[in-house]
Amino acid sequence: MAATTPLYDTYMRAPLRFERGEGVWLIAEDGSRYLDFAAGVAVNALGHAHPHLVEALKSQADKVWHLSNLYEIPGQESLARRLTAVTFADRVFFTNSGAEALECAIKTARRYHFARGNPEKFHVITFEGAFHGRTIATIAAGGQQKYIEGFGPKAPGFYQVPFGDIAAVKDAINDETAAILIEPIQGEGGVRPVSKEFLQELRALCDEFGLLLILDEVQTGIGRTGKLFAHEWAGIRPDIMAVAKGIGGGFPLGACLATEEAAAGMVTGTHGSTYGGNPLAMAVGNAVLDVVLADGFLEQVRDVALVFRQGLASLKDRFPDVIEEIRGDGLLLGIKAKVPSADLLKAIRAEKLLVVPAGENVLRLLPPLITTAAEAREGLARIERAAEAVKSNSGNAAA
Repeated sequence: MAATTPLYDTYMRAPLRFERGEGVWLIAEDGSRYLDFAAGVAVNALGHAHPHLVEALKSQADKVWHLSNLYEIPGQESLARRLTAVTFADRVFFTNSGAEALECAIKTARRYHFARGNPEKFHVITFEGAFHGRTIATIAAGGQQKYIEGFGPKAPGFYQVPFGDIAAVKDAINDETAAILIEPIQGEGGVRPVSKEFLQELRALCDEFGLLLILDEVQTGIGRTGKLFAHEWAGIRPDIMAVAKGIGGGFPLGACLATEEAAAGMVTGTHGSTYGGNPLAMAVGNAVLDVVLADGFLEQVRDVALVFRQGLASLKDRFPDVIEEIRGDGLLLGIKAKVPSADLLKAIRAEKLLVVPAGENVLRLLPPLITTAAEAREGLARIERAAEAVKSNSGNAAA
């Protein structure tokens, strides 16, 4: 039987087609307006068609699109200097995606130990429920069988331990351990934050055993939690960090950040990318930082996050048969449903609100960082109507 589409059948797409966006809104082909609290899975950090980003992209498009890394690209120098000025990092490698940023982070950690005369140190401790990307290495790092199955032997060098179990981390450390890799909040895994204390304990363990601490801030970075990066809430400094999604505001862009020491093994010829750090991406990345680093921007994110948190807590109290738990920090929030999350998702979509499924029967709310308090309240009202509909349908089914 012939396929109905020439595309790979790897996505479960919703039957929605959007032709344009304005801020926190997406407009479908039939003119319907949807409040977008999915943000392209935490990518459209500044919403849709942000004028500063549009102008930066158009301006660069009139000059040069692609050069490759055979030549110096001024936008790379500019963005790297700005990122290192506001983070722990001394070095930056630009990529096109989060998975590529994680690949670079893993290679950087392994190469660090190799360069120090310890090639046997290549194992990375990761955590159950993690998601680090879809490449052969990053699915092994994530360790979830549903992503690994059918793609041959699991790439060696990754060892999963229970989420949040510091004793299990200590027990897993041996002479082959190179690094510990963790998301400050597991997004795909069900919006599960780790505590500040746990991140601090991981930092101490890495210092004690000569390991590198790698943070996956692909989803939590660039202001998503109300600080530029989520680990800042714990007052720690990683050795290596992968970022993507929000840093490009919708344009494909990722980066691997590292200290001078951690990056010391990444010498000429050890890593590369054809498109990574291209002029278009650099123009947009710099424009994103113009907005996110502006005075008061992150404070506004924290203020709006409080509106969301309080509103969701109220909905949980009022609909205990529909909403079991509210999770997350900042504008990375999760609704753990008491009913099948697919039922709640369907009802929310019927209210023309977009959210993102996650593990553990959770729906993610990832609104653009420019969301206002009024828009947050509008979204909460739509979730309330959806919860009421689910409650009514459950009651009718029980009857």
